[in-house]
Parts: sequence; C-alpha cells; structure tokens
Amino acid sequence: MRVVIAEDSVLLREGLTRLLTDRGHEVIAGVGDGDALIKTITEFAAQDALPDVVVADVRMPPTHTDEGVKAAVQLRRQHPGLGVLVLSQYVEEQYATELLAGSTTGVGYLLKDRVAEVREFVDAVVRVARGGTALDPEVVAQLLGRSRKQDVLAGLTPREREVLGLMAEGRTNSAVARQLVVSDGAVEKHVSNIFMKLGLSQSDGDHRRVLAVLTYLKS
Repeated sequence: MRVVIAEDSVLLREGLTRLLTDRGHEVIAGVGDGDALIKTITEFAAQDALPDVVVADVRMPPTHTDEGVKAAVQLRRQHPGLGVLVLSQYVEEQYATELLAGSTTGVGYLLKDRVAEVREFVDAVVRVARGGTALDPEVVAQLLGRSRKQDVLAGLTPREREVLGLMAEGRTNSAVARQLVVSDGAVEKHVSNIFMKLGLSQSDGDHRRVLAVLTYLKS
C-alpha cells in the first residue's frame, strides 16, 4: 500500500516509515504539520495518485493542539476514499467523535503506545487502507462509556457490549471468539442481537459493524 505520514517528530516519523517499508509498503511522503499534509494530498489528488492511507498525529505545529486531526477530517470530506488513521498520546473524545462522525469506512484512531506493538499497528494501517476500521480499545472504552450513551446501551447485555467493543476495534467474528474464548457461533448470535437491538437491518450490508459503533457517536 502507499502511505503518507504526518508527524512533527522526525524520529517518530522515520520510525513509522521504517516499520512500514520493512514490511513491503511504500511511504510516498512524510510531512511535519497539518498544512503540509493537506498540500501534499492535494498534489497527489491532482495527479490522480492518492495514497491508500494517511497516518497523522492529532497534535502538530504550530499550536500542537488539533492541527493534525483537523487536517484529517478535512481530507476525509474532500477525499472519501482516502483511508485516515490518526495517532494520539491520549484519548481525546471530541477529536475521535469528529473523525468518526463522517464516512463509516477507512478510519482509525490509535494511541501512540500501540505503535510499540508493531504487528498490531501495521495490521491496523492495512485495515484502514482497505476501507476498514481500527479503533484503540481505550478509545472504544471511553466512547462507549459516556453517560449520554447509556440509553442506547441499555438494551445490550454486558456480553453484547463486550462484543461490540471488540467489533469496534476492527476485529472479525473469529478474532472476537478467540479473545472471549467462545465459539464462532456464539459470537455470530451476539452480533445478530446487537444489530437487531440497534435497529440495523440486513439492507445496511457489511457496514453494519461500523454503524453499530456510529450509532452511539451520533445519538
């Protein structure tokens, strides 16, 4: 896959580049601020050569507050097919919600500590590049634990909430089954119940897994 990295720390940017290139992926650009990220993607778009995914830090110069995530949100609006994975030092609910409130595909939000788990990080980048979702477990826990979501969650059993959290991390039914040490059939039953209780019909197709999470974010 073709990747653009936006990270103001040169050391971390080079480290991410090395992680991805060592696994056969191509980092086609590396930038250090939000404006440079938007300019770079705009130039690639003009050449009809958009990357598969952007990996961006939430906080970048000049203020080190929200430049990175603002650029990510803007790029998702301008280029719906572009995968965007943001990295943050902490769980920032406002930014996570803003990022996830748009398109339901090709989006991720990971804590920087997750980069140390190389295989999981690279898998997450690939998943987002392919149009999937990759949410850090801590992000999921905070978003689903917000008090204003309790009415939506009230109809789910504790096990269904647990399954939903793992789904939101981007795990397949088989991966959820392994994590919870249950059968694939049991997970499929829980997932079906979640869809039913959230009012997600079969007509919603494969996006039901992501819509199940977005239901909370948009309620």
